[in-house]
Amino acid sequence: MQEMLFDTEKPATSKMRFQLGRVVATPRALDELSRANLDPMEYITRHVTGRWEGMKAPDILANELAIDCGELRVFSWFRLPSQAMLYVITEGDRSVTTLLLSSEY
Repeated sequence: MQEMLFDTEKPATSKMRFQLGRVVATPRALDELSRANLDPMEYITRHVTGRWEGMKAPDILANELAIDCGELRVFSWFRLPSQAMLYVITEGDRSVTTLLLSSEY
């Protein structure tokens, strides 16, 4: 895993709904984002602000419960232009958030 150095205290336009902890990403996820000229921070921001466009209702409900409970992991997924799936997962204890491809899960 590679630790990402981002200011995760203040996402660009919306309020954080939970703490991210340390943000890390797999090399393959970073390569996929780089090849598509995509900013990882966009997906981190969408994750932490609850912008889950494209996710199914049960997944959104699970995330809302995880945020309200404060002890369950928050799991977001995003379809990239390459059709790869990017997962962004914040652990239940909010110690770490990981970006990885679905094939790495």
